[in-house]
Amino acid sequence: MNTSRLFSLLFQGSLVKRIAAGLVLGIVVALISAPLQETIGFNLAEKVGVLGTIFVKALRAVAPILIFFLVMAALANRKIGTKSNMKEIIVLYLLGTFLAAFVAVIAGFAFPTEVVLAAKEDSSSAPQAVGQVLLTLILNVVDNPLNAIFKANFIGVLAWSIGLGLALRHASDATKNVLSDFAEGVSKIVHVIISFAPFGVFGLVAETLSDKGLVALGGYVQLLAVLIGTMLFTAFVVNPILVYWKIRRNPYPLVWTCVRESGVTAFFTRSSAANIPVNIELAKRLNLDEETYSVSIPLGANINMAGAAITITILTLAAVHTLGVEVSFVSAILLSIVASLCACGASGVAGGSLLLIPLACSLFGISDDVAAQMIGVGFIIGILQDSTETALNSSTDVLFTAAVCMEEERKNAA
Repeated sequence: MNTSRLFSLLFQGSLVKRIAAGLVLGIVVALISAPLQETIGFNLAEKVGVLGTIFVKALRAVAPILIFFLVMAALANRKIGTKSNMKEIIVLYLLGTFLAAFVAVIAGFAFPTEVVLAAKEDSSSAPQAVGQVLLTLILNVVDNPLNAIFKANFIGVLAWSIGLGLALRHASDATKNVLSDFAEGVSKIVHVIISFAPFGVFGLVAETLSDKGLVALGGYVQLLAVLIGTMLFTAFVVNPILVYWKIRRNPYPLVWTCVRESGVTAFFTRSSAANIPVNIELAKRLNLDEETYSVSIPLGANINMAGAAITITILTLAAVHTLGVEVSFVSAILLSIVASLCACGASGVAGGSLLLIPLACSLFGISDDVAAQMIGVGFIIGILQDSTETALNSSTDVLFTAAVCMEEERKNAA
């Protein structure tokens, strides 16, 4: 096989098919690495896992600078008086989170789950009150802009890019062109990084399955079934209803495209922040309005928390059922929504929703010790729970953005 044909096989063609191939190869390597370890003297899955680490770090490295320039350029070049779709998108984000919490409460009461609380987990970094979460959120907004970029504080990056973008709307055309060129340059870097996604998925799958496997999940089958079942119901029933409300046609082709091309990579990176470049690339391929998606997708990574709403609600209700605490259905909905909306304080972090469990448990009067143990349960099942949660969160960002943009196109065509 010559070099050009090998390059074409690895980097051209359908990205989804190449990611699927990486997924299968990763599973194969995870299965054979243990038997081969004695023969070759090292764990093959751990070695190839470096590919996954490099891929995730590359995505996380480019995401802050991408958001900064893309949002700033989009707002600076936006003509004054042009209609914005952001209000409709934010409504969908919040409504989706509310409905996810509602479905999770129903699932939590319909399938009450008890867990064995034994292992203790340090929860010193977890927020202890709603006020603390809101204060952290405000401090992130007013963070030093350079510090926000260096530390990947996406709320701070988004706040500064929006502020500078609005301030530069009256700048000269030359200045606006420079911003657009920077945004285009960073977008090209993102395109190169995403072309390596099959290798990243290959490494992530091999290392994850080899390290934890599926055996560790055996004791939490019912809890996982309720969690993942609720997330799948939200992804394939609730979200399509919301999308149909906007586009007035069969929503499933769009839903499936977003799940396949955004959800798959999000499942393995386990970070909405790391998946922002993937979503922006997908939005570009869907021919969505750049001025809309360049703002809505980074914003969605911080406030569109349907998966987190489900995780916090189900795990907290599992603690409630385990301890035999009496909680009314209405109070469960209200308290779960409060915890879910506060989840933006821990957004963009792999496993971030688990840090909100002590907050939700305190609202139910459950002790910090039990809440810390529930965090431990969350980490045990995280191989599937956190991955599925991130896939739901991140794919919904681009799904709702696409739905609103398509609704606008439908109205303009009418």
